[in-house]
Amino acid sequence: MASRSPSPTAPAAARPIDIALLASVFVVAACGLLYELAAGALASYLLGDSVLQFSTIIGTYLFAMGVGSWLSRYFERQLPAHFLRIELMVALVGGALPATLFVANAYVPGAFRLLLYGMVLVVGTLVGLEIPLVMRILKRNVALKDLVSQVLTFDYLGALAVSLAFPLLLVPHLGLIRTGLLFGLMNAVVAVWAVWLFRWEIRRLRAHVLACAAVLGALLAGLAGADHITTFAEDKFYQDRIVFSAASPYQRIVVTNGKLGHRLFLNGNLQFAERDEYRYHEALVHPAMAAHGSPRKVAVLGGGDGMAVREILKYPSVESVTLVELDPQMTQLFSQHDTLTRLNGGALNDPRVHIVNADAFQWLQQDAVPDTAGPGQGASAP
Repeated sequence: MASRSPSPTAPAAARPIDIALLASVFVVAACGLLYELAAGALASYLLGDSVLQFSTIIGTYLFAMGVGSWLSRYFERQLPAHFLRIELMVALVGGALPATLFVANAYVPGAFRLLLYGMVLVVGTLVGLEIPLVMRILKRNVALKDLVSQVLTFDYLGALAVSLAFPLLLVPHLGLIRTGLLFGLMNAVVAVWAVWLFRWEIRRLRAHVLACAAVLGALLAGLAGADHITTFAEDKFYQDRIVFSAASPYQRIVVTNGKLGHRLFLNGNLQFAERDEYRYHEALVHPAMAAHGSPRKVAVLGGGDGMAVREILKYPSVESVTLVELDPQMTQLFSQHDTLTRLNGGALNDPRVHIVNADAFQWLQQDAVPDTAGPGQGASAP
């Protein structure tokens, strides 16, 4: 009789420790991308030219990750211990990155670029070490083809989650400093998780536990004092008392009050000073309005502070003004804040004003009414 061929061996079920490590890959990937985005956003806020800043930050970060991946070959023994120590370093350096750069820009602006790219290189190198070490730990019990597909799947899912949450939830609601510290805490929690999972094979367990506790304590203290850190840095940078500050998905908005009255800064750049803003806005509006004669419908593209709208509403012929401003937080601020509504004369609350929060170029292409025009573009027939 012909012998039966042996039935293929069923794949071993994933162990809880392997599932836990794959979950940590998701967190590690999310944190790694977050630090990259935070560095790019900060560089754009403080240095301008967002295309240049994001391109150079991303390039530097990816290069550093490649260096980290190459260096991982030299880690041979005690891989779980190496992994948790790297997590703690990423938690400290990455978590503190936004706060450190904010303070550096205020107190040592000449060293800002050096510190920015230095921290990006350090964090990128550490992040580049993480995934290779996790893969080598998992390799003990997972087949190579499954290992690669599973690790990369969780890696990309973590990156996707943060890429969506960063502009839509994290920066608008937490700000960059809190967001950085929060994700630093997540890295530290992964380190604590690693201590627990591999407690039987980690040497000097007590020292590692104390290190985790110290890092967690430092990050929690930073998170509790995030407002003080922001105020400490911005008071020095702006030189005046800050009466309002917020981070929208589009920009950092700061309003100060000092010798020149109230001043508005977007991403650190002065937009107007209360003492002399009328010179700019009168020169912007009145020549175009006078050239038309008696405009009825006017469009203003940008100008969410309402100062230009204030000047336009001085003309009795104006029946409606459409203000197209990308950032809704700007129009909310200048229509609700008592001091700022006084500056624009309550223009944004005038019943003749219609606010559209949209990209001005897209609005012109899709929604602009033919007989609505802004200064310098012609105007509707009387």
